Amino acid sequence: MSDLDVRKNAIGQSERKSMRSAKWIAKTGILSAVAIVLMYLEISLPLMPGFLKFDFAEIPALLAAFAMGPLAGISVELVKNIAHLPVSHTMMVGELANFIMTSFFVGVAGLIYRYKKTRKGALISMAAGTVALTISGVLINYFFTIPFYISALGFTLDKIVETARLAGNTLVHDLPTLILWVFVPFNIFKGVVVSLIVWLIYKKLSPLLHC
Repeated sequence: MSDLDVRKNAIGQSERKSMRSAKWIAKTGILSAVAIVLMYLEISLPLMPGFLKFDFAEIPALLAAFAMGPLAGISVELVKNIAHLPVSHTMMVGELANFIMTSFFVGVAGLIYRYKKTRKGALISMAAGTVALTISGVLINYFFTIPFYISALGFTLDKIVETARLAGNTLVHDLPTLILWVFVPFNIFKGVVVSLIVWLIYKKLSPLLHC
């Protein structure tokens, strides 16, 4: 192969790489925009305190993780939470906690699916992601988020417990039971619902996500 052919081949590879990068950024940006919109469509759940809202923003993030890898899913989570900072009521701590927990969710799921792209692999990856979301939620809320709200934002543990009990969750009495009967079921529910929706729509959207 001549030097000219080598240079042409190198230029061609560089152009293809740039094109792939541009597509990756564009698709990640579109899915991030969808996640931002979905993040504001919050709903309350039975037996959950009013400060804990459910949304569907992890659907585009998980789609990104499946289609383009775990980094794409985590990027969607990052953009989504940055976009929420101007309306934060938690001095940005809530957004940081959300980013960490949901990044574990989509990151673990995306990483497993990357190496096992089958229906069984998808189920395993989403189950593992839900477990990662739940465990990270326990640790972050127990050791960081709830203590921060109490020390920096003027909340009291009794007030937080009361909001759960007013919602009908009489199993909550203290911080451990708050974690066990509020945050654990909430994150399991969120992981299962998001996973189910992605399971139903991923194949239909796959041609668009991989174009």
